[in-house]
Amino acid sequence: MIPASHLAEAVEWRRRIHMNPELAFEEHDTAAFIAGKLGEWGYEVATGIGRTGIVGSLTKGAGNRAIGIRADMDALPILESSGADWCSQRPGRAHSCGHDGHVAVALAAARVLADTPFDGTLRFIFQPAEENEGGGREMVADGLFTRFPVDAIYAMHNWPGLPVGTLVARDREMMAAFATFEIELTGKGAHGAMPHEGADTLLAASHIVTALQSITSRNVSPLRSSVVSVTQVHGGDAWNVLPETAVVRGTTRWFDPEVGDLLEARMNAIVAAVATGFDCAADLRYQRRYPSTLNTPGNAALLRGLGAEAGLEIVDTDPSMAAEDFAFMLEHAPGCYFWLGAAREGANPGLHSPRFDFNDAILGPAAAFWVRLAQAELGGA
Repeated sequence: MIPASHLAEAVEWRRRIHMNPELAFEEHDTAAFIAGKLGEWGYEVATGIGRTGIVGSLTKGAGNRAIGIRADMDALPILESSGADWCSQRPGRAHSCGHDGHVAVALAAARVLADTPFDGTLRFIFQPAEENEGGGREMVADGLFTRFPVDAIYAMHNWPGLPVGTLVARDREMMAAFATFEIELTGKGAHGAMPHEGADTLLAASHIVTALQSITSRNVSPLRSSVVSVTQVHGGDAWNVLPETAVVRGTTRWFDPEVGDLLEARMNAIVAAVATGFDCAADLRYQRRYPSTLNTPGNAALLRGLGAEAGLEIVDTDPSMAAEDFAFMLEHAPGCYFWLGAAREGANPGLHSPRFDFNDAILGPAAAFWVRLAQAELGGA
């Protein structure tokens, strides 16, 4: 469905973007490239939505229905080691999650759909800052759905944990909600040989790290999903000095809002009690970042049906405890977030690995799937 010449050019676009990765809200070159292509094909292009986001709209026929197709644009602060000829030319920045591929897939589909009959309005939404910084939230706050209303919205993510030719589109829970936490402990420094003269922040931090693991194991029902992970502990500069301060950082994950509330409440209680027990003061900064990504069952069923018609294997798998800020868009419009299998033969680095590179083998089928979805939603198939 995607002409070979178009596909070859889309691979070139993908690798061009891969070589020039841009971090959250810095996607100026990528956005300019996207806007230029959409303009060439007759889309009405709006820029600067949610700071660096883009919406390309195209209306055909007399239909009133509108759908949105979202692709994320941002890279990660990672030093790439993929060894690809098109490796990042910006050290410390890399498309290690495949957003370069998502952009190229959406552009390839937009190009074909510009010359394809349909009845209604098609909106390609290119979102900044999906990685942690909430670009989806920023686009919504900037009037995305009031300025560009849709009846349904969709997003795809390449999934190297599944074979090429597979699709996952779950009803309801797809990706978890997440929060970050930072615990700053203040005690009394002392010589390492005379610990009784101080209030040991590292000892308090160690007990807090252990105690936090009791939240999921002893406070949350084993029938409900949650994660509490400590990912950083910082404190001290010398072999023989107990530091006055220490910092503990990490993340929590959940699906059920009640579980999210419980995680935060128990963390506050544990941190305060343990710190007090070691004669230290604790300042907990807990920040909820993204809500759960919850698909609309009817839209998910549509995707599964289209996938089966296209010869894809429909896989029923567990949701992921990773998070996705497409969740903010799904809070305002029905739709579905889905995974397309993207595993490579042999070495198959996972998402966010410094060795990861988008699998170009799925670019054509993924773009063709977007075309199929647009025709199914807007007619013209």
